[in-house]
Amino acid sequence: MKLDIKGFRDFILRGNVVDLAIAVVIGAAFGAVVTAVVSDLITPLIGAIFGGKGAFGNLHFTINDSDFYYGDLLNKLLTFLVVAAVIYYFVVIPVGRLMRRFKPTPAEPQPTKDCPECLSSIPLAATRCAFCTVEQ
Repeated sequence: MKLDIKGFRDFILRGNVVDLAIAVVIGAAFGAVVTAVVSDLITPLIGAIFGGKGAFGNLHFTINDSDFYYGDLLNKLLTFLVVAAVIYYFVVIPVGRLMRRFKPTPAEPQPTKDCPECLSSIPLAATRCAFCTVEQ
């Protein structure tokens, strides 16, 4: 089986593949920043307000010598909610507004009548049927 290097190169260099790769890399970097903000700033602040130890990451309980770190789960859940809120408020809503603003309005439907000969729909102002050429 012969390798199709040219086809593979064309596939990789297509715009949407490169755009997707860039989006994944930027998304991963954004996720790391949000994770740091949540675990280093937000959760210690919440812990300080409610009289906890600070960060949620160390919160755990033990059953039969097994530690269950629910604090880490809370950090990741909070990180997910922050990322989802940022995407919603800074991507979904503005793009929705742009789409509504620049979306072409549908054309008003013209009033029509049926041709008595061929029963096709023709504009109300027409004097001859476009399909069977009978005068109206």
